[in-house]
Amino acid sequence: MKHNQSSEDYLECILLLSRETEFVHRVDVARKIGVSQPAVQKAIKILETSGYVEFDGMHIYLTSKGEEYALKVYERHCIIKEFLRLLGVNEVDADADACEMEHVVSDATFDMMKSFVSAKKQ
Repeated sequence: MKHNQSSEDYLECILLLSRETEFVHRVDVARKIGVSQPAVQKAIKILETSGYVEFDGMHIYLTSKGEEYALKVYERHCIIKEFLRLLGVNEVDADADACEMEHVVSDATFDMMKSFVSAKKQ
């Protein structure tokens, strides 16, 4: 699968929903992301074909490959958000900006942000 913002957003959403409830449904994903259920269905088919999710007709499950990838995306989001907060950006803007930046920031830049955040927490 070509890694792109949309796919990463779906994986991250499914990960977070799976932490809140036992079963993740298309309607839950649609509500959280703000898209239609047919859009979710299309994304799920792509993610399923790529081996990131399994769908039994009602419930969406991350595969181990999908969970690993979703955790990586979520970690990037959390670190970038904290980095921005440490710079003085307000909570709402830091979260929104992190959601965009997590998909485009290079690994080298992310590693530096992660080191910065880690150093500031000590």
